[in-house]
Amino acid sequence: MRCNDESLQCLLQADDRSDEFRRATRHVDECSYCQQRLERLAADAAMWREVKDTLVSGAMGQDGHSASPRVWLGSAAAWNESMARQLLDPPSHPELLGRLGRYDVERLIGSGGMGIVLKGFDGELSRPVAIKILAPHLAGNGAARLRFAREARAAAAVVHPHVVAIHNVETNGASPFLVMQFVGGESLQQRLDREGALDVCAILRIAMQTADGLAAAHSQGLVHRDVKPSNILLDLGVEHAMLTDFGLARASDDASLTHTGHHPGTPQYMSPEQARGVAIDARSDLFSLGSVIYAMCTGRPPFRADTSYGILRQITDSRPTAIRELNPRIPEWLEAIVARLHEKCPEHRIQTAEQLRSLLAQCLAHVQQPLVCQLPRELRKQPAVRRRGWWLAAGGVVAATLLATQFRDAGHWGSAPASASRSASRSAIGSTTTAATDSSLDWNSSHEALESFRTEWEEFEFRAQQLWDESSISSQD
Repeated sequence: MRCNDESLQCLLQADDRSDEFRRATRHVDECSYCQQRLERLAADAAMWREVKDTLVSGAMGQDGHSASPRVWLGSAAAWNESMARQLLDPPSHPELLGRLGRYDVERLIGSGGMGIVLKGFDGELSRPVAIKILAPHLAGNGAARLRFAREARAAAAVVHPHVVAIHNVETNGASPFLVMQFVGGESLQQRLDREGALDVCAILRIAMQTADGLAAAHSQGLVHRDVKPSNILLDLGVEHAMLTDFGLARASDDASLTHTGHHPGTPQYMSPEQARGVAIDARSDLFSLGSVIYAMCTGRPPFRADTSYGILRQITDSRPTAIRELNPRIPEWLEAIVARLHEKCPEHRIQTAEQLRSLLAQCLAHVQQPLVCQLPRELRKQPAVRRRGWWLAAGGVVAATLLATQFRDAGHWGSAPASASRSASRSAIGSTTTAATDSSLDWNSSHEALESFRTEWEEFEFRAQQLWDESSISSQD
């Protein structure tokens, strides 16, 4: 496509189902000049905003699956008629959309990167199903059919409570399709759109379960490559997250289906490796999950710009706004977890999904029972007097007193018994006596006393952190 007004005028008037239209829109997605010219040429500013939104991030299907349920400027009803019905046999009942094999198709749910998703019913097993059909314009493409078949096999190999199950795969017909477990709830994206930022328990639970599903996929040598809120489904009525749409998943050691310069994945949730178009591994999914956690904490994705290119530059070069600047109710340790996942260099991130799952599980236990369960050691922060109030300063005095007492009890203070020594030490607090210079000090006893004090100090630090957490929550409420 040439970058001139004549070509752009043709784009505005082109058939949105034509190959020429699809090539032109891909060009406009990457060309800032054409985007600016198209904005001026479009007669309706509202229409252009719709086009631009679709270029940047796509619209959301009713079930939260990625991509638009419309074919650009076409209506949803026209898309249903022109795409879905043409792929189906006549319905067995007037209220149904059609029939595909042994499955009755009830309605269109949405669309993914490579196909459309329908809600169906398996009469033989008497259960609802989700049916994903390869998009018609790809069904005649050998490479696309191969990728679709690989997607089905990859997803079917992952059997896990937090991964949507694949029940059946049909790849020989004119319209290849796969049959998946139907999840009757909503996507995480839909929940974020409705509620905004989530509470900490919900964030940790959803993130932990998603990491659990990713760990299962990674153990099979698979990288999901498109972890985002619309690909995390929440089962109806329960907080049960399930990872879906392995449309971009593939065996880690097989790069034969990725073209140079192609960026699979949704821009706002890509990893820096994906944005640069270089080789990726399972740690790419962890960066993307970090972006999902960020969105749950703030109600918005971490990287935003007016163009896809702008988003990719932010992902590779910039850090997002600090979570607590947007939502002060998020604890510092959760912000720290996201920061680790958002490291630009994969070697600096949390290294495996299983490690992340375990970390989040400990954090969730701490939030639910703070007096029983500690935060993981790497997330604990030594209390600071200036930030934690007068009660912690008093605690510091108590700790200093304990230290002085331990040192004095550890030494040989003449022939006095231990009880007398402890009594003397209590009366001597605040004096200028320097026990450390006493030539009769028993250093073996001192070592034991220090070990005992270290244990007491850790208990004191844990209790101080608990009091700080409780005071922070009550002050925010």
